[in-house]
Amino acid sequence: MAETTHWKGSDKYLCDPELAQAFHMARTLGMPLLIEGEPGTGKTELPIHYAKDRGLDIEVYPVGSKSNVEQFVARFDHVKYLRDSQIEILNAQREEKGLEARMTSDRNPENLGDYVVKGPAAIAYSKPNSVLLIDEIDKAPREFPNDLLYALSHRKFIMPESGEVIEVSEEDMPAIVITSNREQELPTAFKGRCIYHYIDFPDKEVMEKIVGKHHPGLDEQVVKVALDVFYHLRRLGLERSPTTREILNWLKYMSDVAPKEAVKKIEGLEGIGALIKTQTDMERVNRMIGADNNFGGPSWN
Repeated sequence: MAETTHWKGSDKYLCDPELAQAFHMARTLGMPLLIEGEPGTGKTELPIHYAKDRGLDIEVYPVGSKSNVEQFVARFDHVKYLRDSQIEILNAQREEKGLEARMTSDRNPENLGDYVVKGPAAIAYSKPNSVLLIDEIDKAPREFPNDLLYALSHRKFIMPESGEVIEVSEEDMPAIVITSNREQELPTAFKGRCIYHYIDFPDKEVMEKIVGKHHPGLDEQVVKVALDVFYHLRRLGLERSPTTREILNWLKYMSDVAPKEAVKKIEGLEGIGALIKTQTDMERVNRMIGADNNFGGPSWN
């Protein structure tokens, strides 16, 4: 039976109570958990840290604009099948000529299952106590989530050509987490097969706890000043607001600098490229720096 304890996070991942409850509900009911929210809020990190904390195998499928069910579930390797079939014909011809030398393969053309290449979904369904991450499903063609409806409803896949059925019970369903940045709306029928949770962007108090998990030895003043800058930037209405991942990277860079010097660098927005990701936003911030010598000062609080 799959692991269904109420997981509340780990020493590296801060899981808020509502998300923890949604994740527990999904695993208990044998349903996928669909997590939406802006980039950098820890959607992808949830299943990764859960699998690591519980010592479970994890399969990851990063979704793209050309994703399809064949890649996700399994595909039949027609090239290998054709090549091995030709080898069988050549071996038969050799035998007719009385030749003993034979070309061999560890596959058998009569066993079609030898040519089925399982994708992350088929592998995860074959291992009930595992984790499956479908990352950024909103990037996929619209038919992709629709094509998953049968598998999610019936908890089974049928392997191509061989007809092998991989099926799990509700109790043994792998922990499935699906993430979306809401670049496009997902089909209603698909969302209906999932437990849904939206991750709100963490406030400063929660972010301080997140930073503490990732950089526990960092000076308190360095963290305070960095978070002041970070949330000030987020309030500016930039084209692309800085995310959790980016403040963690900025602080990682500053962790090798003496605290007093780090505070000066942060207030001077040194290394701001860790937070600002478009030319327009960079130009806007630079204009504000030029107009306000105290851009990094306490007046933002």
